[in-house]
Order: sequence, then structure tokens, then C-alpha cells
Amino acid sequence: MSDRKEIKLSGFGGQGIVLAGYILGKAASLYDGKEAVLLQSYGPESRGGACSADVVIDTQPIDFPKVVSPDVLVTMSQEAYLTHALKRPKKCLLIVDEDLVEPEEADRLVAHPIPATRLAEELGRKIVANMVILGFLTKVSGVVRPESVQKAIEGSVPRGTEALNLRAFQVGYDYPDR
Repeated sequence: MSDRKEIKLSGFGGQGIVLAGYILGKAASLYDGKEAVLLQSYGPESRGGACSADVVIDTQPIDFPKVVSPDVLVTMSQEAYLTHALKRPKKCLLIVDEDLVEPEEADRLVAHPIPATRLAEELGRKIVANMVILGFLTKVSGVVRPESVQKAIEGSVPRGTEALNLRAFQVGYDYPDR
């Protein structure tokens, strides 16, 4: 029996959206023993343009790799929110970077906000906001085990940045319990 989970991460180029999706899929496939696929999409610019990563995770082989009806949607920019959140299914878990996304009134009651960029800045590097939000996603969604994501981070980020990225993941995972 299929246990398909569809996750869309979205924001703008330069936020590490695709890397976060890659790490999520790697955690599921290499360390949780599941099937996973990643599709990425960029706007015309590499930095600042629209960017998204579709990750599909299942216990069975995946026959269609695109996210059609997300179970989890992460938005790290207002444009990403307006593009993806307004047409998501009602059951979809919505995660927003609360400093960069202003949800519509109805979504304020159901969204899971986290100040990912601000928390990353407190760690000294705004660029690790993707790891903060990945930690939070791991905690609130349960789609992968945290230790699997930590292993995937260690083998996926630039050499010498592993400790910072793991700390950022932990800050997101522990939010708001800091």
C-alpha cells in the first residue's frame, strides 16, 4: 500500500530551496529506506527569481514525480505564497517564514509560522534559513526522521559548514521550544 507524501518547498533563488529539497529526499531514500524524487524549478534569474522544489516520498516506487496535491507546502517568499498557497488542498500543512510571508486572514489560523530567516541571522548566517525551516518541517510533518535529515545534511552541505547547518536544523526543529 502506498504512503505517498508530496512536499513543495518554494521561495526565491538564493534561499537554498533546492538544497533543502535535495536533503529531504536524500534523508528519506538513503536513511529512512523510502523512495524519493526531486523536481526543481527556477525562474529566469538564478538569484531572486521564483524557485521551488517538489519532493515526493513513498514506501512504494513512484510512478509520477510531480507534486499535484501537496501534503506539505513551505513558502519562504510572498510570491511563493501567492503562487502556491492559495490553491493548495485544505488538508495541506502550510509552513511560512513569518518574516517574509504575510498570509491571508484565513490562512493565519492554519499556517505554521517560523521566523526562519531571523533565526538564521541570529546564528550569524542568513543563508542557513533553509536548514532552519527544514528542521521545523521535519518536526511538524513527521515525513522523515530527524536523525536521517541530520545525516543527509552532513553529506550534502559544503565542507566546513556542517556544524553551522546542523545547528540551524536543530534550531528549527526545537522552535518554539528554545
